[in-house]
Amino acid sequence: MATFFASTLVAMLSPLLAFDMGQSTRCVTIPNQMKVCKDVGYSEMRLPNFLGHSNLEGEVVPHSEDWRPLLQTGCHPQAQAFLCSIIAPVCLDTFIQPCRSLCVAVRDSCAPVLACQGHPWPEALDCDRFPAEEDTCLTTHAKFSHFAKGLPKPACQNCPPVEEGPTVKMVLSAFCHHDFAVTAKLHRLRHPTGEPEFQVEGRVEFIRQGPLLPYDTQHLLQQWLLINLRCASALVRPGRSQLYVLIGSVQPDGTVTLTRLFPWHRKDAGMALATRKWKHHRC
Repeated sequence: MATFFASTLVAMLSPLLAFDMGQSTRCVTIPNQMKVCKDVGYSEMRLPNFLGHSNLEGEVVPHSEDWRPLLQTGCHPQAQAFLCSIIAPVCLDTFIQPCRSLCVAVRDSCAPVLACQGHPWPEALDCDRFPAEEDTCLTTHAKFSHFAKGLPKPACQNCPPVEEGPTVKMVLSAFCHHDFAVTAKLHRLRHPTGEPEFQVEGRVEFIRQGPLLPYDTQHLLQQWLLINLRCASALVRPGRSQLYVLIGSVQPDGTVTLTRLFPWHRKDAGMALATRKWKHHRC
């Protein structure tokens, strides 16, 4: 995420305003190394793009990779379509920009992720600069928005405390006073090469399921790590994995927060005893 802001925001502050719809353009094949937009649904893009980039290898491809960390958070189901319509606009007889409504939908979901990293929504992506719905533009798809509303989503938050060596009584109390508790192995790549730096390895095991969805929980925790990068960096060292008991709550608006973290070390008999006792424990 730091790479994204170090290079992209500076480059984006003015080109969109200066883009001339009447200038001469050319169509090129989206290259394989431009993985951010390779599966966007079309194979040719127009240059210069809406950021004013005309050099495919020197500008477009490197800057497109700067967006990858944001897209990996899954902040909005149409974030890729929105961003690629700007950095790799589809090659048709006319220019197709994103609609203002699409920009607003993506901004409202993804701006909090950027804010979590200490950065504002880019000025160059001010939604007022995009055409209204009645114009020819890339619009939102209601089915994506409806589906996303029904799923729990991770929240940007302060890093919860990591509590070493808790007593069995403390662990059972934490299970009782929160909505869910799971065990998950968190992994951090030493040298990420396009893959998310933080990953949830293997299966997520439920201790207390609460309102979490079994098929979505691993993905949910993965998104939490990618949104809360500073916290994730403190939880796992590069090239290492660590098993945690993650305890948290689901807020009325559907956001998930982690409130207690217990590392589960290989020889930690107390944690194993607490999880066994939980099956018959009464809060």
